[in-house]
Amino acid sequence: MTTPDERAEDRMTALEIRAAEQEKTIEELSAQLAEQWKTIEGLRRKLDLLTERFLTLEEQVAPDVPVTKPPHW
Repeated sequence: MTTPDERAEDRMTALEIRAAEQEKTIEELSAQLAEQWKTIEGLRRKLDLLTERFLTLEEQVAPDVPVTKPPHW
């Protein structure tokens, strides 16, 4: 039979193990989140550059057509 002190020690050990596992999981998630954030920032920069290029090309190609109301207005 186990004594109350042994049960308390076993509980404490189980809690320490659980806390260590949770700390490791949090560190892994944090690292993964940081990596994904780098990817998002890179994609955002690329999107901004592509948007700028698209707008520049659109300005070059767009004809200078005056905006007029259709006859039914």
